[in-house]
Formats: sequence, C-alpha cells, structure tokens
Amino acid sequence: MSDTAQEKTPYRVEDDEGVLLDDEFLAKIDQLHLVSRKIISGKIHGERLTRKRGQSVEFADYRQYVPGDDLRMIDWNIYGRLERLFLKLFLAEEELHVRILVDASGSMGFGKPSKLFYAKRVAAALSYIALAEYDRVILGAFREGPPEMLPSMRGKRNMLRVLDFLTNLQPGGSTDGRSAFRSFAVTHRAKGILIVISDFFDKGGHEEAFKYLLANNDDVFVLHVLAPEEMDPDVAGDLTLLDVEDADEADITVSAPLLRRYKETLTSFIAEMRDYCMRRSISYILAPTTLPFDTLVIDYLRRRGIVK
Repeated sequence: MSDTAQEKTPYRVEDDEGVLLDDEFLAKIDQLHLVSRKIISGKIHGERLTRKRGQSVEFADYRQYVPGDDLRMIDWNIYGRLERLFLKLFLAEEELHVRILVDASGSMGFGKPSKLFYAKRVAAALSYIALAEYDRVILGAFREGPPEMLPSMRGKRNMLRVLDFLTNLQPGGSTDGRSAFRSFAVTHRAKGILIVISDFFDKGGHEEAFKYLLANNDDVFVLHVLAPEEMDPDVAGDLTLLDVEDADEADITVSAPLLRRYKETLTSFIAEMRDYCMRRSISYILAPTTLPFDTLVIDYLRRRGIVK
C-alpha cells in the first residue's frame, strides 16, 4: 500500500484508558519534523535538513554549469535549445534514525491517567511525525532484560503497527535500565535521535544504565514522566506501601514532616536527573501527566528542539 493511500486510513485508536491519537491532533502535527542537533552524516554539525540537493529520482531545479561540475548532470535538451549548459539538480533524502524507548515497568501503571498511557501518546505522536517524514523509526518498550522492539520502519503505512504495539503494551515487571539499555545498545548502533520516556524509578539507578546509551554518541532526549499523586501526594495516617515492581512492603505513618521529606527527596531526584543530563548534553524534559498532551508535543518539545 502506498503512503498516499495509507494517509486516508484513520489513526484514531483507543486503549483501556482513552484515545492515543485523533484526527484533530494529527492535523496540528502533520507539518512537524524531528530535529537532530548532532552529527548525522559525520560531516556536518547543526540541524538536520529534511531534504538536501544531490542525486536522486526527484527533480528540484536547474543551475548554470561551472567548470568542474559533473558532466553527467548536464541537461543536453536545454543545451540543444539554448546552447547554454545547465545542470539538473535533484532532491536527495537524508535518512534520520529515530529510536523511541518507552518504560513499561509496573510503576508506569500508576496514576489516572497512568504514566504509561501518557508515555504511549507521546511515543505515538513522535512516531507519526518521524514516519510522515520518512525517517527510519524503531520503537521499543523496556522493563528488565532485552526490550520488546518493533523492527525498523519507514513511511506512514507503518503507523497502524505502531498503534497496535502501543495499545497492547501493559505495565508490569521491574525496571532494570542497565540490562535493557545494554541489550539495546548492542543491537542498534546507527547514529541518530534516541528518545527515552520513563519515570526512572529504577533501584539500580540511571547513571550506569545511561552509559550504554551514551556510548553511541546519539542525540539523546529524556522525557521524565511523573503522576501528580507522586509529585504532591494527598495521603495521611497509617499506611502499608506496596512496591508494584518487586512487591516490597513498608508500613508508615504519614505526617506533615514525612510528606515534607518526601517532597524534598523527589525534588532532589528530579534535580539530579536534570543535572546529570545537562552535563552530558542530554535534553531533559520533565513531563507531569497533568501537562496537556498537545501542549507537551507542540509547545514544550518544539522549544526544547526535538521537533520543529
């Protein structure tokens, strides 16, 4: 099926929590494209150009011949009419590799809507933007061990595969970024954009895990997804806390001083993540699920340079 035909296929898909994408939102992002700030071809530094002049099958323009130009690109038909030498210029696609990793561990099922549902929507939107630009997209979900991956895709015709993958993705298991990212880094070495969407509640920490992602010199973006109940919990009294990832239990008495210490710890955790990313040229975006989804994609991600 051609991309033109596929564009007419509706992408409105719901999972248990709601609609991932709808036509109104897609119309807003249809002209966006992902941007890499780092080297893609190994020769240039700066923003990626969606298309550049070179040799391809799509004609772009003419320019006058100058000594040293490739004689094979001369349009001899024009020379026959005008007796002047002109070169044919074409559009050549510059392929961009886009990898999106979504945390699907048990903790991502927390919140209403859940952090995982929010992450799915972001992953769906970014996948659509990349596929519409004919970038090469790889989408995966990680917990512990090797991530669950969709194979490399190009073109909008693959968008339904993306939505099917995300719709069927359920939270569960514990987070082990070290093993997941190590496995991913070994099998996906092409340079490009790497987007990680997670709450980063990993008992093994994030520093050791990120070493594997940074080794490839990708343009890395981190979306730190948190639920409002985590950022400002409204609880009191005697409680038993259950870790949804490893079933650890803890009996606590919630008091004002305890809540204050919790918020200080969370603030420190967020600041540490942001500082870690900043020192390593990783773009960090805090994305609470209270932030409207369209605002995150169209406004925040544009300001942070992921989309343009």
